Amino acid sequence: MREDEITGKSLGMSREELLALPVAVDLDTGNRALGLGRSTGYALAKQGQYPCKVLRLGKAYRVVTADLLELLGLAA
Repeated sequence: MREDEITGKSLGMSREELLALPVAVDLDTGNRALGLGRSTGYALAKQGQYPCKVLRLGKAYRVVTADLLELLGLAA
């Protein structure tokens, strides 16, 4: 996992974390995996321009993990 040099906070997710994800994840997890900020990720999802498939379930967004892994080059 990468870390921000200034704050020491982790950025993104490790390969192991990505491969352990369930079938679909919340938008915050998808944003973290892609290195997107919360506002940017939600804006892209709302506009239908998120970089991988997003499902709208009521008021919640869910990112399809298979599409996320394919985008990141980790698909089996």
